[in-house]
Amino acid sequence: MHAEQHYLVGLDLAGRRVVVVGGGTVAQRRLPRLVAAGAAVDVIAPEVTPAVQAMADAGEVRWHRRGYAGGDLDGAWYALACTPDPEVNAAVVAEAESRRVFCVRADVAVAGSAVTPATGDHEGLLVGVLAGGRPRRSAAVRDALLDALREGRVPDHVERPASGPPPGVALVGGGPGDPDLITVRGRRLLARADVVVADRLAPRELLDELPPHVQVVDAAKIPYGRAASQELINTALISNARAGRFVVRLKGGDPYVFGRGFEELLACAEEGIPVSVVPGVTSAFGVPALAGVPVTHRGVAHEVVVVSGHVAPDDETSLVDWPALARLKGTLVVLMGVERIAAHAEVLMAHGRAPETPVLVVQEGATRNERVLRSTLDHVAKAIKEEGIRPPAIIVIGPVAALRNRLTDTD
Repeated sequence: MHAEQHYLVGLDLAGRRVVVVGGGTVAQRRLPRLVAAGAAVDVIAPEVTPAVQAMADAGEVRWHRRGYAGGDLDGAWYALACTPDPEVNAAVVAEAESRRVFCVRADVAVAGSAVTPATGDHEGLLVGVLAGGRPRRSAAVRDALLDALREGRVPDHVERPASGPPPGVALVGGGPGDPDLITVRGRRLLARADVVVADRLAPRELLDELPPHVQVVDAAKIPYGRAASQELINTALISNARAGRFVVRLKGGDPYVFGRGFEELLACAEEGIPVSVVPGVTSAFGVPALAGVPVTHRGVAHEVVVVSGHVAPDDETSLVDWPALARLKGTLVVLMGVERIAAHAEVLMAHGRAPETPVLVVQEGATRNERVLRSTLDHVAKAIKEEGIRPPAIIVIGPVAALRNRLTDTD
């Protein structure tokens, strides 16, 4: 007899023996959470997947390289029958029943004395969903709940201390433009913000999702135009954090890739403001990838260099060794280089880069305004001018810039 509805309970398995019979993909999926729970896991299987073997080699589980035998559940608190053989699974369940050990049977869930819920973690919450033996339904509901929690659509009632240090500042990389490319953690922190200090290149659609009480501070930095000074941005971060507000500094790309993120961290640290950093997908790699160009490809490029092109090669403030870059054979990704691409191309060709080197230019990548230009090093400056390409744009120089043509040729 089986209950019409399972009883959902949390088990403290820390230090307790758990037996997993079978070492295939089902066991591979179940083992990480058992290990994270601190269980003493014994895997019994003649063969296991490479991932399970890696866990055994690392000492996370004990692998007994043989088939199941009666008595293997002696001293177990919990068991999982995960083999592809129904007779073996039935034998494991029978032994578990005789020993009063709860057992999951992977191939016929209702035949076991326990079932595994669809689970997921969120900020110390463990979400588990059971759907009466319908795993696709339970997984779909689990995913929807986790998405809602991470995006702040379902309150998780995280309590802030009544006294003590202020919540502080989070430097969040928003990714290259598409709001879906922000990290899960970045989106979660954004949903908890009291104040958001946002760059022009940060995903704008995310701001529209903020609750009405959230204050948005415009920290737009427009190339060669109106810009908020770094001092004012630092002041906004520090003053709001001191007032006990949780501040998210939402930046485009990654905070530490030409994003002044570390400058802002230092400014906050000097004032005793706690800061956390959430990396983002950098536009230097993400935008070319979305345009069909990998910045490295086996047999084509063995190095990739990301360089700021905001000053000319002959500028006394430049920290870039352009002649050295010209001698490399791999990929050069230039950020903030649209206005001075002619000077960059000239010095690269003068020191060894071939004029016919492929070049990819992507304006406002990962947004609805994206524009893609393909050219060569000797013609790219003229092409950018004729096509009216403007910042922000990513410039990729090197053989990989021509790889997209292979896809076009096969269409």
